[in-house]
Amino acid sequence: MAIFAGNFALDGIKRVEESKNLREVAMLDAVDRQIIEQLQLNGRMTNAELAERVGVAPSTCVARVRSLVARGIITGFTATVDPAVMGMTLQVLVSVTIRSGARQRISEFSEELRALPEVLQLFFLGGVEDFIIHLAARDSDHVRDFVMEHLSAHPAVSSTRTSIVFSHHQNPVA
Repeated sequence: MAIFAGNFALDGIKRVEESKNLREVAMLDAVDRQIIEQLQLNGRMTNAELAERVGVAPSTCVARVRSLVARGIITGFTATVDPAVMGMTLQVLVSVTIRSGARQRISEFSEELRALPEVLQLFFLGGVEDFIIHLAARDSDHVRDFVMEHLSAHPAVSSTRTSIVFSHHQNPVA
């Protein structure tokens, strides 16, 4: 059992306290970081190509990737789809404030939103707004219908504020 002094355990592993558990901060060497960087650029490259780019043997590379997955550092491999190509040409951010008497419904509200296909991302916040919802929609009528049907008509929602996204860029995590 480790003894904690601040965020550092006496066993030398840094831990970050979260609301309900302690998570270890991953210790990554330069090879692990290069593997992550390359896979974020192209998660479909072959192990041989990845090993060549990182400068390790293919057997070492596959073992490192498996370790990163097993340790929960790499949490999955996904295809990124452009919403505009799928007919969802408008992206918006909707800020939502929950009624003070409806705080007990936050988890239920969050689950309802996550199930909707228009919702790209959902952020639960501390501050003036309780949620920011990143939506993809066909057009402004679609946004209006979404807000009216799923937000304004919801008994837990006090207010909403919608902002149009003109441009969007996402940086890799590592």
